[in-house]
Amino acid sequence: PSPGPCQRHGAGGEALRGEIEALKKKEQALDQEIAQLLSEGYSLEELEKHISLLHEYNDIKDAGQMLLGKLAVIRGVTTKQLYPEYDLELSD
Repeated sequence: PSPGPCQRHGAGGEALRGEIEALKKKEQALDQEIAQLLSEGYSLEELEKHISLLHEYNDIKDAGQMLLGKLAVIRGVTTKQLYPEYDLELSD
């Protein structure tokens, strides 16, 4: 039998195990955060709705950033220079 991915890459296998461990810790932290929110009276449906709205917001924001970037290229300015023109804050 041929060696598995961890055997072929040696140190790469260690990195992969470390990444898996980090993801497990992140999952535990998220599970704890969900449990906290549920204990505060939030429902799973409400949490899922908020997550869905956040994804939608991020998609719209990304599209806006892309359009600002294209407009900046056309005008030969930086995106940052367009913010005041459209009443945007740098934190937007």
